[in-house]
Amino acid sequence: MNLTNAKVAQLLIPVEDFEKGVAFYRDTLGVPFLFAAPPQMAFFNCGGVRLLVGVMPPGEKAQRGSAIYFQVPDIGAVHATLKAKGVNFRAEPHVVHRTPTSELWLAEFVDPDGNQLALMAEVAK
Repeated sequence: MNLTNAKVAQLLIPVEDFEKGVAFYRDTLGVPFLFAAPPQMAFFNCGGVRLLVGVMPPGEKAQRGSAIYFQVPDIGAVHATLKAKGVNFRAEPHVVHRTPTSELWLAEFVDPDGNQLALMAEVAK
């Protein structure tokens, strides 16, 4: 047996401040909130993948290595909405790859704890 038929079911996003982390993902980004198990865990639904926003246990250091890319249908509109809510983007949405039929657009940002996030859109030509 291996991971041939596996799917990503849940991702951990480590945060220092539980309430601040929940507010950012729920209120600022608008990710649908599922439920909380305070004071350490809150769960969100992101297109069928569960995001666990959680405070690390005492003495355990958060690992911040993987970026999470949120695929959106209109990167310009989502970028403008989030920017108006105070999200600090590293750059405006920009093309990172072109094919004969589409363009891949990105706009990178971080959450209040420094977790790497990005908006991503594949735009047909």
